Amino acid sequence: MASVRLLSYNVRSLRDDPAAVARVVRAIAPDVVCVQEVPRFWAWRLKRRRLARACGLRVAAGRRACGLAVLAAPHVRRVAREFHLLTPDAGLHRRALAIAVLEAGGVPFIAASTHLDLADAPRLRHVDEILAHLGRARARYRAPVVLAGDVNEDPGGESWKVLTRHFQDAYAAAPAGGELTFSARNPRRRIDAVFTDPSIRITSCGVPIEDETLTADYPKATDHRPLVADVDVGLPETPAAHASALPDRWGEAEGEPHREDREAMPRSPRPGHIASASERVGLDCRKHVT
Repeated sequence: MASVRLLSYNVRSLRDDPAAVARVVRAIAPDVVCVQEVPRFWAWRLKRRRLARACGLRVAAGRRACGLAVLAAPHVRRVAREFHLLTPDAGLHRRALAIAVLEAGGVPFIAASTHLDLADAPRLRHVDEILAHLGRARARYRAPVVLAGDVNEDPGGESWKVLTRHFQDAYAAAPAGGELTFSARNPRRRIDAVFTDPSIRITSCGVPIEDETLTADYPKATDHRPLVADVDVGLPETPAAHASALPDRWGEAEGEPHREDREAMPRSPRPGHIASASERVGLDCRKHVT
C-alpha cells in the first residue's frame, strides 16, 4: 500500500502569476499533479519544465497539444506515458488525455489528466473515449487509475454521471476542505474533479482552505482553485511484475520530449542555477482555453 497526494490544477496557461502557482503547489506538497492549461505556444516545453522545477517536480507526461501534463515528485518513479488526442469538433478546442504510469513505494498506478469541453455533446463523447483509453491502459500496465481534470460540468451532469458509474468521485467519497473550485476569486461551481478506481481508498479530497496565506494566493495564481486528493493505492489483484520490471523512463530530469513534439527550443537553465520563481516559470501570453 502506498499513500499518494494528487493535485488537480488548471493553471490558465500561466497567464496570471506563475510564482503564485508555484507557491500554491509547493505548499500543498503533492506527489503527483494533473495539470490543465499548461503553456502550449512559444517555448512551451521550457515553460513547463520551469514550472515543474519551481514546484520541485518533474514532467512525467504530456505533449504540446491541448495543454495537458502530469508532474511527479522526484521520489515517484515513471514507468511509462501515453498521450491520446480525442476526436475533433469543428470550431472547438481539441481535447486530449495525458497518461503517466507511475510507481510510488513499489506500487504502480496510473495518473491521467484531461480537460473536457464546454459543449455538452463533445464532452459526453469524449468521456466515452477516455474510458476506453483508460481501460486499455489499466489492462496493459495492470495498475489502478486516477483520473483528474477540469470537467467543465457540475456534478449531476450527463458526463459526470457516466464517469461516476465507472469511478469514485473522490470529493463525494471523502470530502475535506472546500468543495467549490471555480472561480478562484469567487467559487460557485465544482467543475474540477478527481476520480479513482474502486480499488483505491480515498482518504480525503477537497480544496485546502484552512491556511489564509495559501488561499490568498489562489486568485493571484489562476482562475481555478486547486483540488487535492489523498489516496491509498494498493497492489492490484493481478501481479504487477510487468510494470515493476520496466525501466525508469524519465530520461533527463524533466523527461525527454515525445518524438512528435521535438522542435528547437532554448537551453534549459543548468541544474545549479538559482533564479526567481517568476523567472523560472515565465508567462504564456497567448489566448487560453476555457
